[in-house]
Amino acid sequence: MDEIVQYLTGIPAWYLATIDAADPTQPRVRPFSFAAQADGKLWFSTSRDKDVWRELEANAKFELSGWKPGECWIVVEGEAELADDEVCPDEVRQAGFEHMVGIGEHHDSPNDGRLAFFSVKNGTCRICDIDGSERKFQF
Repeated sequence: MDEIVQYLTGIPAWYLATIDAADPTQPRVRPFSFAAQADGKLWFSTSRDKDVWRELEANAKFELSGWKPGECWIVVEGEAELADDEVCPDEVRQAGFEHMVGIGEHHDSPNDGRLAFFSVKNGTCRICDIDGSERKFQF
């Protein structure tokens, strides 16, 4: 898990794909940049008023990918555990709030009702190299 978080926080952005709630045949992709680890879980943050939150409510499955130039790329897939928003650890909530405000989001506090957190269940990660090799693990 440490390796996943270090990778994702070591690049400016990575891309999270969901399924469009209004058209389940259409994937949607957007940049993300906050990841954290706590209580043995991988955590992400977004806002409840964004399409991504509604899409994950309709279909919790997602995939993300990122690339660090000159190195390997990462692919993480799993299901968003949206219910974990209620039990998100304070340190993750604070870090997510600071990150979101730092990138220009407008939230009043770590407990702003629009700020949302989710963890990953049934997660798998592949760290892939251009030579075709990859390491795969579940979390």
